[in-house]
Amino acid sequence: MAVREIRLYGDPVLTTPSAEIIDIDDGVRALVQDLLDTVKLPGRAGVAAPQIGVNLRAFSYNIDGDIGYVLNPRIVELRGEPQPTGEGCLSVPGLWHDALRSDYARVEGIDLDGNRVVLEGTGLMAQALQHETDHLDGMVYLRRLTPEDRKVAMKQVRESSWF
Repeated sequence: MAVREIRLYGDPVLTTPSAEIIDIDDGVRALVQDLLDTVKLPGRAGVAAPQIGVNLRAFSYNIDGDIGYVLNPRIVELRGEPQPTGEGCLSVPGLWHDALRSDYARVEGIDLDGNRVVLEGTGLMAQALQHETDHLDGMVYLRRLTPEDRKVAMKQVRESSWF
């Protein structure tokens, strides 16, 4: 299908909770293909539907060459006290800060055939599952920063050339 343009912080679609996918139709199939095409570009660990302007619960991932997607994902388990973890976001280009993330995450959702999908992992996979699910809940990673780091990050956003 197509590599889609990434929406940037400040776009209301990024702070609006995404709707559940009820009917898996040609539009949802096209969305999944666009998410997969978009996440395959170098340096991308995940792309959530809101980041390409679609307010539906879907995301793609690209972790260590493992590329896939999930529809209607929900975090069902987190393990470990959230720790500061270096993180960036395509929707907040050029910034890198320590977001508070658990070291293990498990997400459950469905695929295009309505079959149950379980994604889980530690490290980068856990971070990506939490980050992309946050996008679907209308949350950008800046909200996962400590108050001190958030203040610095928001100053950087205001001073950025893209904001």
